[in-house]
Parts: sequence; C-alpha cells; structure tokens
Amino acid sequence: MQSFKDHLNKELQDPRFNELYEEEKYLLEFGLQIAQARKKLGMTQKELAEKSHVTQQQLSKIENGTNCNLLTFVKISSTLGFTITISA
Repeated sequence: MQSFKDHLNKELQDPRFNELYEEEKYLLEFGLQIAQARKKLGMTQKELAEKSHVTQQQLSKIENGTNCNLLTFVKISSTLGFTITISA
C-alpha cells in the first residue's frame, strides 16, 4: 500500500497538479499568517473583521485557506499592518 506522502510526491510530478498544489499551499500559508497575527494581537475573528470592514465569514474563509477576492485580502492585511508585495 502506498503512503500519502509517496502518492503526493508522485502527483507532484505532474506540472498542472504541482501548479495547483502550490497555489493552494500559498493560500493556506497566507491564511495561517493572518490567523497567527490576529491571535498575537488578542483579537477575535469578529473584531478583526469589523475593523477590516469585511464579514467574519470572509475572514474565516481566508484563515482556512479558501480563496476570496483581492480586496478582502488587502483590507485584512492593511488592518494587521501587513504589506503586500507583487514581484515578477
């Protein structure tokens, strides 16, 4: 029987799968950074959402790595004092 790690490594050899995997990984990592920063500041999701002018549901989706629109990312990042850098 093949382990999950072995299966994942095999699937990552497919360029399209690898691309999608990296996109999802990035969203999840970003969400974790948001959650950690919020908790470090002692804020609840509701408090951060209100200060960011987004719904608690939108914030929850971001913290769980679910895709949402760029404006929501910007609002939450700005409230936390994050900067977003785009590079090529």
